[in-house]
Amino acid sequence: MDNGLDDAGQRRSPVERLGAKIPGFKGYQERELRRDVDRMQREHLAEELGRIKVGLRARARAWADADQIGALHQFERIDQRLDSLSQAIRLADYGQSGFFDVVKVEEAELEKLYRFDLALLDDVSRLAGQLAALPSPGSGDVTPALEASLEQVRVLEEKWSRRAQLVDGLVSARGEGSE
Repeated sequence: MDNGLDDAGQRRSPVERLGAKIPGFKGYQERELRRDVDRMQREHLAEELGRIKVGLRARARAWADADQIGALHQFERIDQRLDSLSQAIRLADYGQSGFFDVVKVEEAELEKLYRFDLALLDDVSRLAGQLAALPSPGSGDVTPALEASLEQVRVLEEKWSRRAQLVDGLVSARGEGSE
């Protein structure tokens, strides 16, 4: 993640590298790279949540197949919240925000955003682990584990909301759209 912008920059075509030498074009090009990295990161997060949902649904089917349907409403709540969060992440318009319009974003600002995104990925991994460890039907009460997983989804939703505030704060601190 720390190297996302660097990696994207190294994959530029010869035309893009030539354009980087044209006054004013480099800022435009860097802004587009930042948008691409942000979009790829959001897409990755949403895909991870989609994979988690697939596993969650398989667990719910196992409980339903075992005629232990008492906790299915909790499975459904988690599924719905994951779907909402995934859509919020996919459809976020950060790529259009003033943060990416700044010609020179300070490395410290990018680093802060990248660290935040890495923490989000850690939280998504933690949720995946919690759901993978759900008890099998007949091996115990799944309710406490589902409640803990629902709380982890709430934490993710809250953090995603804070990411929007972080980006907005960086824009305000730099002056939206200033160049």
